[in-house]
Order: sequence, then C-alpha cells, then structure tokens
Amino acid sequence: MIRTQNLLKKYNEFKAVDNLSLEVKEGEIYGFLGPNGAGKTTTILMLLGILKPTQGEVYLFGQNITKNFLSIKKKMGVVSEKQYLYKEMTAGEYLNFFADLYGVKNRKKKIDQLLEAVNLLEVRNRKLGAFSRGMQQKLGFARALLHDPQLLLLDEPVSGLDPTGIKQIRDLIEQENKKGRTIFISSHLLSEVERLCGKVGIINKGRLLAEDTMDNLRKRLTDVVELEIELTEAKKEIIDTLAAFDFIKGLKREKNLLTIKIKADKDYRAQISEAISRQGGVVLGIKKKEMSLEEAFITITEKNISLLTEKEKEAAE
Repeated sequence: MIRTQNLLKKYNEFKAVDNLSLEVKEGEIYGFLGPNGAGKTTTILMLLGILKPTQGEVYLFGQNITKNFLSIKKKMGVVSEKQYLYKEMTAGEYLNFFADLYGVKNRKKKIDQLLEAVNLLEVRNRKLGAFSRGMQQKLGFARALLHDPQLLLLDEPVSGLDPTGIKQIRDLIEQENKKGRTIFISSHLLSEVERLCGKVGIINKGRLLAEDTMDNLRKRLTDVVELEIELTEAKKEIIDTLAAFDFIKGLKREKNLLTIKIKADKDYRAQISEAISRQGGVVLGIKKKEMSLEEAFITITEKNISLLTEKEKEAAE
C-alpha cells in the first residue's frame, strides 16, 4: 500500500529525511513515531507529492507517485495537524464544498453520517470561525472520509482534542480500519499509537531506527521487566535466595509484597516460583507490569536510540 525506497530530503546540507525505506501493508494501522522535528511531516508531504524527494522513490498502491498521481490521490484521505478552514462557511457548507470536488453521491446523507460520527451534527450550521481547535480537527477527519478513501494519512490526528474527542477519533479510526482501510498515523503521542497500531516505525533525525510490532518494540525498549509477587509470608530466606540470582536486578519488599526487576531477555517466573517454594514460601500471585511505550519512550532520548540501535545490530549479526 505504501512503500518508500531510500527516501532522502535535503535542505542545503541538512537532511530532514535520510535514506528512509519503509513498507505499510494493505489493511494495517501503521504508527509512524518520533519526537517533534524527527522528519515525520516531511515524510508525509513527500507521500502526498507536495514535496519532491531529493533522492529515492515513493510508491502508493503499487505505483510510483510520479505517474498517474491524480488518480492515486483520489484514493487517499488526509488529516493534518492543523486545519485551514474557510471561517465564514458553516460545517455543512464546508463538507458540501469538498463533496462537490470529489463528486460524492448521496452527499447530504454522507455528510450527516460523518458529522454524527465526530459529534458535530448539532453544529452543522455554525460558522467555522466559532469552532474550537478540537472541533476543527474532528471536522478535518470528516472531510478526509468524504470520498471513501482506501488509504488514510493522519498527521497528529488527535492534536487539540480533549479526552472525549480523542476517544471518538480513536473509535472512528478502528471502525474505518475494520472496513478495510489502511491507516498511516504519524504522531508523538505514544499512548494513542500503542492503543491503535499493530506495527510501528520509529524515526529520529530523519532516520528510521526501528520497525516492528508493538509487542516486540516494547521489549526492545527496556532491559528489565518488573514483577509484583504476593506471598503468604515474605521470609528472609526467600529474599536472600532471590537476591542471589544474577538475572534479578532489583528487589524491594513491602510487607508480603515483593517488587522485583528482572532481565527482559526471557521469562524467569517459573524459576522464581520454584525458588520461593523451596524455601517454604507460598505464592498468592505474580503480576507482570508491562512497560508502556509512553513510559519507555515519552520522548526519544539518546539512551533509547542507543538501545534500539544496539539491539538492531545484535539481531542482524
């Protein structure tokens, strides 16, 4: 559905996007992650044909975008981080204008359905100059879906939304994906990407550092996993036995609850349970605390980048 090959965008000597090769399969929700200034928006502008690459190729729907771009563009819907609206138009007039451009059939019904989906039906006759930023963002999403595109390109799609608005857009993205739409989400809000995307690519300073499933990526972003173990009695012998294991990197006791940090290279829970049992302990429960992307990667720090790059090299060797 989307494929870039050695994509490069330079401004004088500055590389906004550097040798980017990625692939998004049909039907995927793909998350494109990175801090502000990482090269996400530049990449999207090249996917849209707005910016011309310094070098490399972009393929959409199996076709190079330099050929038949107008027919390719009709299959795409786009939501940018900021909407540029005609402030004197009403919401209904705005969507009707774009429905006319795209030749949408049954446009009134379609417009009403989309406005209802983003909770704007009651303000369809309000002028856009009176819309909050969150309302503008939801209207932009409705506009992107008007012509029933096969591919949605979303650049910071929940920017400016309150928690209710974020959930509405998240639900809408999931619904559209279930209909078979491929969705490409560029964002720095990791918690939202984590909820929606099956596969992600991480970009920083214009380079793609990692591309993997959410579960695999989460594992690669941390060296340790945290376990909470509840015992009938946290005896000294149990603490001493566990502390002797080299895979345990931290141990804290609070009454009969142990919080243990272990190496993330494999699952050590059976070994821990057996050791506790040998010392006469009884395990009431073991809870594995998964590190979220938000916790591990709120911003892409140099430490995270080094960790990803090292593990990428290890996997290749």
